Amino acid sequence: MSRIEEISENLETVRAKIAAVADHPVTLIAVTKTFPVSDAQILKELGVTDFGENRDSEGAEKSQLVSGTWHFQGQIQSNKLKSITSWASVIHSLDDPRHFEVIEKVAPHPLTIFLQVSLDGAHHRGGAGVDQLYQLAELVSGSSKHHLAGLMSVPPVGTDPDQAYSQLAVIRNEFMARFPQADQLSAGMSGDYQSAISHGATHVRVGSSILGSRSPHQ
Repeated sequence: MSRIEEISENLETVRAKIAAVADHPVTLIAVTKTFPVSDAQILKELGVTDFGENRDSEGAEKSQLVSGTWHFQGQIQSNKLKSITSWASVIHSLDDPRHFEVIEKVAPHPLTIFLQVSLDGAHHRGGAGVDQLYQLAELVSGSSKHHLAGLMSVPPVGTDPDQAYSQLAVIRNEFMARFPQADQLSAGMSGDYQSAISHGATHVRVGSSILGSRSPHQ
């Protein structure tokens, strides 16, 4: 089986599984981290328009060669933001007001921004606590340039995804009472995107289910 046939088959399976559970529009973000740009080019040929990267260096390179909407979903470092905001249209992992202050200064174009919320308080893995979330939302929603899309989260390691996404749905409902325009939810990866969608995810970030468990070049 050729690489394009392999990716096409996997992509069709993922799209079918999304359709089986979704009762609302869902954006599929193909996560290309550690995979070669040739795979992103194949995805583009197969109709994928949204691509996700965790690393600035990979996103900067691939976005130059493959047109589409590029999403940054890794943990943010202040010194990388000038570069990240040059190629990414969407940031999924804002969790610190200081990072948004840098974004306001260096971003060359308007960004769509998701706030990453921690479900277990382990901030070293990324994510703002619920108490910090509203302060951050006030900051982003007050921007005249950037758009607050909603929330993003990753289930804590070792937890049941259904339980985690049920907890996230409660946080999101309370959040939307204050910020009704921020109605998007970025949640769900290869192992649990159907569960995430059933709990309201509007954006799923899927890599290995489409491209395989690791890069063929690693």
